[in-house]
Amino acid sequence: MNRSTKSLATYELLYIIGIIAISFSSIFVRWSNADVAVIAMYRLYLTNLIMLPLVFKYRTEMFQLSAKQWRLLTLSGVMLGLHFLLWMASLRLTTVASSTVILTLEPVMVMLGSYWLFHIKANRMMLWGMGIALIGSIVIASGDFSLSRDALIGDVLSFLGAAAVAVHMMIGKELRKDMSAFTYNFWVFALAATSLAVYNLVRGNSFTGYSPQEWGIFLLLAIVPTLFGHYLFNWLLKHMSAAAVSMAVLGEPVIASLLAWALLKEALTAYQMAAGVLILFGVWLFIRHGKE
Repeated sequence: MNRSTKSLATYELLYIIGIIAISFSSIFVRWSNADVAVIAMYRLYLTNLIMLPLVFKYRTEMFQLSAKQWRLLTLSGVMLGLHFLLWMASLRLTTVASSTVILTLEPVMVMLGSYWLFHIKANRMMLWGMGIALIGSIVIASGDFSLSRDALIGDVLSFLGAAAVAVHMMIGKELRKDMSAFTYNFWVFALAATSLAVYNLVRGNSFTGYSPQEWGIFLLLAIVPTLFGHYLFNWLLKHMSAAAVSMAVLGEPVIASLLAWALLKEALTAYQMAAGVLILFGVWLFIRHGKE
């Protein structure tokens, strides 16, 4: 096996680790009894704390950003914080399967935003994929509506969370042209956590008094899905195609649903399975033909 083959195998292994890592996020959120805004805030602040030793290495870039970069970083951070707030709230109302599969609409929303902002057009197959994925979302919503009003609200929150992270991703693509992954992630995580801290202050949520178990969950969220998931994918963008990395969104709901079945005893309904197949196929079709 030559060096390039070994490198490819290593990247593929890291990619699989990343998919598994982000799939644990919904499980950890379900295990916590804290307010979702508190969970998200400490998840991001603890991630920054873990990254802190490397700040010295990137200090020149980190503190010489332009006013425009700071404005975009702030907006990206607020959108990321909003994404976590909405998506984690959805997990308290609907199933892991419904919530995570709706999140796979993110690349479709990014494309719609890119068309609106940058006039990037979609081809016919991408439009077919978009339509199939949206039909799947409607199927999930109709199925959850028959279960309870809360489940439908959870689906809507997950959908809005996907829209927020799509805005975050579009801004990130622009900023990453002239900014290292470390600098971008560090400041975006910090700004997202701070926006959530302001929200918690306004809501009167407590910043202290949590059990060691809760702090353990906050730390697990920082290490597993954030560092070994999202940060790892950003790093892999330099070694794998964007199309391949984008496919990670298709793996998360599958693994997360299996984990929810094994650890949370959540059963998959016929509606969820049918809608999940539609959404995953639609998003796969969209991503596949969006890179041609």
